[in-house]
Order: sequence, then C-alpha cells, then structure tokens
Amino acid sequence: LLEKMADVSLKEAALIVGVVAACYWNSLFCGFVFDDVSAILDNKDLHPSTPLKNLFQNDFWGTPMSEERSHKSYRPLTVLTFRLNYLFSELNAVSYHFLNLVFHGVVCIVFLKVCKLFLDNRSSVIASLLFAVHPIHTEAVTGVVGRAELLSSIFFLAAFLSYTKSKGPDNTIVWTPIAVTVLLVAVATLCKEQGITVVGICCVYEVFIAQGYTLPVLLDTAVQILRGKGSIPFSMLQTLLKLIVLMFSTLLLVVVRVQVIQSQLPVFTRFDNPAAVSPSPARQLTFNYLLPVNAWLLLNPSELCCDWTMGTIPLVESLLDVRNIATLTFFFFLGSLIVFSLRYPGDSSKTVLMALCLIVLPFIPASNLFFPVGFVVAERVLYVPSMGFCILVAHGWKKLSNKSMLRKLSWVCLTVVLFTHALKTLHRNWDWESEYTLFMSALKVNKNNAKLWNNVGHALENEKNFERALQFFIQATQVQPDDIGAHMNVGRTYKNLNKTKEAEESYMIAKSLMPQIIPGKKYAARVAPNHLNVYINLANLIRANESRLEEADQLYRQAISMRPDFKQAYISRGELLLKMNKPLKAKEAYLRALELDRTNADLWYNLAIVYIELKDPAEALKNFNRALELNPAHKLALFNSALLMQESGDARLRPEAKQRLLHYVKEEPQDANGYFNLGMLAMDDKKDTEAEAWMKKAIKLQPNFRSALFNLALLYSQTAKELMALPVLEDLLRYYPDHTKGLILKGDILMNQKKDIVGAKRCFERILELDPNNVQGKHNLCVVYFEERDLIKAERCLVETLALAPHEEYIQRHLSIVRSKIASSSATEQSALPGGGTGTGTDTRTGAATAAAEEKKNSFQNMNKVKNEQKTTQATAEGNKGHSKTKKRTEKVNMDKETPKKSSEEIKDIEKKRVAALKRLEEIERILNGE
Repeated sequence: LLEKMADVSLKEAALIVGVVAACYWNSLFCGFVFDDVSAILDNKDLHPSTPLKNLFQNDFWGTPMSEERSHKSYRPLTVLTFRLNYLFSELNAVSYHFLNLVFHGVVCIVFLKVCKLFLDNRSSVIASLLFAVHPIHTEAVTGVVGRAELLSSIFFLAAFLSYTKSKGPDNTIVWTPIAVTVLLVAVATLCKEQGITVVGICCVYEVFIAQGYTLPVLLDTAVQILRGKGSIPFSMLQTLLKLIVLMFSTLLLVVVRVQVIQSQLPVFTRFDNPAAVSPSPARQLTFNYLLPVNAWLLLNPSELCCDWTMGTIPLVESLLDVRNIATLTFFFFLGSLIVFSLRYPGDSSKTVLMALCLIVLPFIPASNLFFPVGFVVAERVLYVPSMGFCILVAHGWKKLSNKSMLRKLSWVCLTVVLFTHALKTLHRNWDWESEYTLFMSALKVNKNNAKLWNNVGHALENEKNFERALQFFIQATQVQPDDIGAHMNVGRTYKNLNKTKEAEESYMIAKSLMPQIIPGKKYAARVAPNHLNVYINLANLIRANESRLEEADQLYRQAISMRPDFKQAYISRGELLLKMNKPLKAKEAYLRALELDRTNADLWYNLAIVYIELKDPAEALKNFNRALELNPAHKLALFNSALLMQESGDARLRPEAKQRLLHYVKEEPQDANGYFNLGMLAMDDKKDTEAEAWMKKAIKLQPNFRSALFNLALLYSQTAKELMALPVLEDLLRYYPDHTKGLILKGDILMNQKKDIVGAKRCFERILELDPNNVQGKHNLCVVYFEERDLIKAERCLVETLALAPHEEYIQRHLSIVRSKIASSSATEQSALPGGGTGTGTDTRTGAATAAAEEKKNSFQNMNKVKNEQKTTQATAEGNKGHSKTKKRTEKVNMDKETPKKSSEEIKDIEKKRVAALKRLEEIERILNGE
C-alpha cells in the first residue's frame, strides 16, 4: 500500500490552491464577527504586552483556565498565531482572513496526499477538490476563530501520514515515525482538542490496513487462542506493541488535558444546549437525531446557519416522533458501511473503512454522546469529518464512472456538484462580512433561535440604531420567554432610549427568571456568569436616583453572595460606595476585585481615585502608574496622573506630567482638556509662548472653554499684553456673563490700560449685582467713584467695603486718603487715585491677579470611576457588544472647576506681587499726604 503513495505534483497543488483562492478570495473583505470578537478583539493574550506564558494558562478566549466562567477550550498554539497576526497588523482583519485562506489551502494539499493512500490519483484530486469547495467549511475558513480547525487538521493529517511510515521491511517496527506521530498529535491537540482523535485512526489503520486483518480473521484468531489451540502470531504481537505505545501516549495527553482544565467541565446553560439538561428519553433521542442532521448538512449544505443553539432544533421527546425515522435510516446506512468495511477484504472495503474513521472518530468529542458541549450543531466541527465524506463520494464516483453507461452522467453530476458548491461557498462568504449580515442570513434559515434575534439586535445597537435593535430584542423575548439575556437586552436598550421605567421593568423580569438558590448546591454551577449581570445592570440603573443608593448596594451584595468571584460586582459596588462618600469601603471592594484580577488596569485606576478621595496623593500616583504599566495607553490614567503631578507643585514631576499629557492628546486629539493642561504646565514653567499656543489650541477645539479663555487672558495680562487679553475676555463673558474673575480682570485692564472708567464701572457694578459682598469688586468700584471725583460717594463706598473686610489695611488707608482729600477740598489742585498709578488702582490689579491665580488650577477629570456596565448574551457586558469585552465609559469633568490649592511657587509669586503693590501704595500715599 505504501508503494501506492505518491507525492503531490506541482500541477495538482496549483490546481488545489487556485480553486481555494477562487472560492475564498472574498473572505478577505470580511470583518471580525460573532466569536471573533471575543477571541480576537477582546482577547488581551494577543497583545505584545501580555506575557507569553499567559497563552498557556488561559483558554481560547483569554479567560484563565482556573476561573469557573472559562469555556475550558485550551488552544494556545492557535492563539499564538493570532498573536503573530496582531504583531504584524494589529487588528486589521485582512491579515487574519488571509492566513486562514492559506491554512485551508495547506490542509487541502495534505489531504490530497492522504487520499492517495486509498484512492487512485484522479479520485484523490476529486476528493480534495470537493473538500476545497464544500460550503460547510465557510465557518471554519471565513470565521477567524475557525483557524483552530485548520491548524489542528494540518497536524492531524501530518500525524497520520507519519504513522503510515512506521511499518518497515518484513513487518518490522520503525520507531521514529511513531515518535513524530506522538509529537504531532500533541501539537494538533494544542491547536484544538479533537486533534487527539487521530490516534484512533492510526490504530484502525494499523490493524485493518497495514496488517490487513478483517474482523472475521481477528475473531477467529481470538477464538483459537481462547481455546488454547494456537498462540498469538508474532506480527500480531508487534501490532499490539505499537497500539500500546499509541494508547499510552494518548492516555498521557488526556491526563495532562484533564489537569489543565482542573478536572472541571465548563458551565453551559440550557439555552446553549437544551437537550443536555432534558430528561430521558428526550436527551438520548435528540442527541441521536443530531447525527443525521449533521450528515444532511454534508449532503445538502444549502441552508447554513452560524448558530444552532436554543430552539433551532426542537427536542425529540417521544419515540413516536417522525424524526426518529431519520435517525434509524442514518444508523442503518452507517451500520451497513461498517459491516462491509470490516468483514470483506480488498481495497474498496479499506477505503470505506478509513473514510468512516475520518467521519466518526473526529466527530465524537462534539457528538454530545459522551459529555455535553456548548452547542447543538456547529458547522465548523464538521471540517475534519467532511474529509471522510469527500473520500466516500470520490470512491463512489469512481465506481460509477467505471461503468460505461454511467460514465458521462457521473462526470456531469460531478461537475455540477463542484460548480454549485463553489458558488455556494463564494456566496456564503459574504454572509460573514459583518455581524448584521451574518445573523440576518441565519434568521432566514431559522426564526426559532432567540440568540439570533438578540445578536441582530446587538449589531444594530453597535450602530446606535436603538429603536430597531429594541424590536429584535423584544422578538427574542417572544421566541424564548424565559431567556434571561433577552430581557436584559431589552432593559439596556430602553435605558439607552432614556426610558428608565420600562428598563427597570425588563430587568425585574430577567431577575425573576434567575434560578432559585438551592441549599447545599453551588449557585455558580447552575447559572451562566453573564446572567448575574442583571443585578449589576439593575443596580446601575436605579443608583441614578440618589434616594435608591442603598437599594443598589443591596443588589451588588446579592450578586457577590451568589458568586464570590464576581469581579464586576466588586468594581461596580466600589463606584457606588464612592458616590455614597464611603471611600474606605470602596477601597475594600477594589482590593477584593484586584485579588481576582491583578492585570486589570481599570481596577488600579479606580483604586487611585479612591486614594485621591482619601487625600493620599502619593498612593494615588502609585496606582495610576500601576495602571499605566498594564496599559500604557490608558487615557484616564495618563490624564489624571499628569494632573496629580501638576497639583503636587513638585517641579521635578513636570517633565513626566508633560509627557503623559502629550501621550493623552495623541490618544484623544479632539479633547481640549489635554491641550489646556499642557498650557497650564507651560505657564508653571514660565514658558509663555508655548502656553499661549496650547491655550489657543484648546479654545479652537472648544470655543466656550471657560478656564482656557480666562487663563489665556490672564497670561496676556501678566506678560504686558493687556490689550490682547480684552477680546479673549469679551469671548469669555459672552459665554459666561457671570464670570466674576473675568469681570475683575476686564475692569482692571479697562481702568489701567484703556482709561475707560465707564466700562470699568459697568464691570464692577455687574460683579456687585452677582455678589453684593464681593470685596474686590466693591473696592474697585470705590476707585471708580474717586476717579469720577465723587469723593462723598467714594467715602461712603469705602466705609461699606471696610465693613465687609474690617481687617484689610489698604481699605482703611484708602478711606483715610479720601477723607483727607474731602477735608482739603479747598485746595486748588486735587489729587487723583488713577487705576494704574494710585494705591487703590494698584491694589485693584493685585486683587485681580490674586483672584485669577485661583482659576489657574484644574480639577481631576471624572472622579467618578470607570464604569463597566453589563451587556448580555455571549457572555457580554452591558454597553458592549458581545463576548465578554468590556468597554469603559467615562464622563469628562469640566476643567474649569476651581480648586483652592495652589503650588508653593504660585503662592510666592502672588506674595511678591502683593508686596510690590503695597510698596507702590505707600509711595502714592506719601505723595497724597504731602499735598
């Protein structure tokens, strides 16, 4: 038989590759859809910053294998290829789809080599072509996560080919190919679990193909040995030795695999696989009926669907169900083929036997017959079984074409099948273009699956089309009234539409559907982890009402009591406790969450915010830095840590603060806050030109940016560009007519620079309208009265001002000067108190500078924490589509919020100005008294 094996010629390889390219070229235009989102977009294991060892500690979706919510899909080598894709093109979907296309081409060529072991050249090429174009493979090839099937298949077939070389001359054992086989089996298993089933195929090959035994011969030999009439032949002993080595190595792999999943099976709900939780005989009847369903998909792949869970295939609950006929028919044909292949010698029976092995053995892990899986039918798991199907078809075609009467008809039928399958595959690829197209195509096939309605809703929700999304979510609740996730989706969409009452009602319905706690039984094992998000979503909704904060906290605590490792509950509760002004309890919640996940940058960020609330900036900065170590592009950590450094007043931290703000504006180029704070840093460093440029950029992005407008005007006034400050102040006061400090600064400039007493008077009068007790505004108005030579009014004004601030010496002195002037009013030349040259005016400027300096500081952006609202279906979190990917929502804080804290340098600067102003005041008073 080995002599029949021939290498694949270049012409054959080119034909196969050309056909694969023709069928799958349009897959390059598809995006990341369905499970791709969890496995690619939301999987941190793809990022270069994640240690490589994590790939061998986490499941296929990036969840630690030790966590109960893990799907226990251990495929580190497949994830490694995703990581390589990410390294070269990050999240550019084209490269991922291209690599899948290449892998499918490789599988087809290796499969052709396997076919040549059991078929002639022409039939082998036909089998390989049929495999290349079969539409059932679109999920495995066009869906990026299907790469697990492709990679596993390559090593699966390579392991088998290696084993076929283990028989030497005179039936001796060649151990090197066996060792290579064991290694390749391990690699195939690390790509996808079903890779281990190739060992069974190797065993069947060894007994029935390599050694040429048939079942009757084996039975006869066994009977003779049992009766003591013969001994075990040497060739059979050699065969047993090889089989023992294979089985022992397989057992080792199984033991390691069980250790990896920590002897825990994944948790699935009845929605994922309804038959798995059904009573007998419905469970057995349904699982057996699924076998002919899969066979029919191979025979007639006209109606393909990406999701066969939930109500797609109704349960077979009775022996009288007509679908049992399909089950019996399937087993009849399968049994007939097995009997033919095992009973009769000859090449035909051997070909059929190996085809059956390829169909049956790789399908066993997904068959639900030995342990439940998280799906009912999955087209991608038929990738390897379809190889056996294609060999059977090619072998049958060969039999037909050898008959002269059917030769032409067989060629016509073959051409039609290949052409129609290729067209179907090409057309089916477009369904995977986006999530909307994929799930809408599935709804055309099956309208009884609530998950499909939910997923179309998610696709529309991602496009912000909430009204249409709501229609699909509501339809999902009608198709499956007890679907907790569907009701959660309805509630979330109502919330997005600002219909709070309806949202709460939907969440309450979802909450009422949760399984009741059974004493002594672990709750987490009976419910999908994402369904517990109903407590989080409901609490997040009602905590918007200040009077219901305690009620929200109770919901968070309830979720934690049901699942103590529910990280999101701790995070959300921490946010709420901060809102309730309980920072110490919030700190406890975040520390508990960090025990569960120390690699979550958002958790370290939130803990930093707690330390700010606890007035511990040093510890806050440490936690901001930890967040940035885990995620150097964490925007909020970049921004707020830079502000914390700026607030510290430590000049040594300013360069790093500047670098973080520059990184922030690179990440958020449209956020004016970043440029504004760069301007503030430049002002602290006395880099006036640079500060002016940053402030202007902030104002260009946000023309009504209050703090940027005021500080730009202040910058101009401090750098002897007072007249340039005036138009900026005009803009500020147009947007914020009640801006007291802006009015003080404008009045000061009008009085001292423009000599516009009337304009200055309007500014100060406006201040007193807003705040009759504003000492600076009132004092400056007194100066205006003096300038208008209304000494009596100026005296009365200063008396009132002194009553507001009886300890201010400069007001007392100015009152004395005014009274002195009234007393000497008979003098020929009266003194003046000009805004720029008199003590009063000078003190007015100083007051403006002092007030202005207060506005120079900014508040922290969003002291509210990162909010992880939950979303449902496919382990999703609310506000985030599908698949466990949590999007972070933050609210920007208005940066013009004033804080009384000033740096030591600013305080010194203000004091210097005040001392200089007082010196000038004394000089003017001496002149006045001398007159």
